[in-house]
Amino acid sequence: MEHSSLPREDLGLFTDLYELTMAQAFFRQGMSAQATFSLFIRRNPPDRGYLVAAGLEDVLDYLANLRFSAGSIDYLRDIGIFTRDFLDFLAGVRFTGSVRAVPEGRLFFANEPVLEVTAPVIEAQLAETFIINQVNLQTLLATKAARCVWAAQGRGLSDFASRRTHGTDAALKMARCSYIAGFQSTSNVLAAQRYGIPPAGTMAHSFISSFTSEAEAFQAYADTFPDRTILLLDTYDTVDGARNAVKIAKNLEHDGHRLVAVRLDSGDFESLSRQVREILDDAGLDYVQILASGGLDEFELDDLVQAGAPIDMFGVGTKVGVSADAPWSDMAYKLVCYDGRPVMKLSTGKVSLPGAKQVFRVRDGQGRLSHDIIGLDHESYPEGEALLEQVMSGGAPTGPAAPLDLIRERLAQDLQDLDAGIKRIRHPDEYPVSVSPALEELRVQVEQQLQTAQ
Repeated sequence: MEHSSLPREDLGLFTDLYELTMAQAFFRQGMSAQATFSLFIRRNPPDRGYLVAAGLEDVLDYLANLRFSAGSIDYLRDIGIFTRDFLDFLAGVRFTGSVRAVPEGRLFFANEPVLEVTAPVIEAQLAETFIINQVNLQTLLATKAARCVWAAQGRGLSDFASRRTHGTDAALKMARCSYIAGFQSTSNVLAAQRYGIPPAGTMAHSFISSFTSEAEAFQAYADTFPDRTILLLDTYDTVDGARNAVKIAKNLEHDGHRLVAVRLDSGDFESLSRQVREILDDAGLDYVQILASGGLDEFELDDLVQAGAPIDMFGVGTKVGVSADAPWSDMAYKLVCYDGRPVMKLSTGKVSLPGAKQVFRVRDGQGRLSHDIIGLDHESYPEGEALLEQVMSGGAPTGPAAPLDLIRERLAQDLQDLDAGIKRIRHPDEYPVSVSPALEELRVQVEQQLQTAQ
């Protein structure tokens, strides 16, 4: 995967300075033993009953190509804080470790490791910044988009977020994550080309304003795209726009074509959709669909669907593209084992679980998700599915990247198997997650050892 704004030769520099200063201290101390880092979210963001794993493909691509170019080494030398022997070492750094991860598209929950990296400590430490950057962003976006799909209750969704996401990389990742979540299309042409997502689009108010009348603009567009016209109604007055759309639809019918849809982009969507639907139906245009866009996310979608608004499709952008109600998560990448010694953090409110771990998913008799158990990686729960899979070994991916449609199917299946109360848009139920007795015993043991040592 090509990172949209990050030259491959500079991948090594996409890290926080303290990762490099720690690396030099490790190097000076001769510390090169295997370390395991665990990536997890401490608590679900507001109103989230679940999280969607996303971003793994970018992480594996990054790790497989992690290196410091000659130009990067020259820059680090110019900073003046790194020794020559460390920079010589850094010039040869490649990721040689392994990664176990929850596959993209699977659901996970607070405190569960979504990814674990095991590698020589310097390699694993240097990767922290990029890993959190990508998995945090894409998990937030995929989760927000999945909630929109649930709220829409089968109505079509298209990603309209590109122009207001936080940068070009985020726009591309939003398109990918929304498709994983179940959206049908994206307005971003580059994302459509890169990820194989169907492109979609309508028209802007500027197109209509460029003509002397709305009807003239509508007709010009319909003449150009007679089989894929969606008319934007609200440039001047939505109801008048609907009446003009009827005229265009009749002209298209006369020529053997059909108007696809009309689009509402402002105002009271529930009221306007009912008025527009009535106008279309009275004209015998019951096949013309209504698309709504503008300031929508899962909360508005839920309200409109519950109210029975006759809207067939939604274009969602700004709020979803920045995960507006939950734009950050408490994601952490913590050392859990060094040189065979389990370790943990004891900070108030930020206690971590020691050791390499596995998540076991248990289902009920009907095949629905019942509860998860966070255990140690060597444990076995025959009644549970082990979620973390080996995805990288010896610095190389263990197989090709999963097709986007397969990731999409994974998520659809997990959501189908999840209790409706946990998927609720507002105030969802909490999914049961417990810690295995063996992991709890290790946690107590390590905590006591650390308290004694301090």
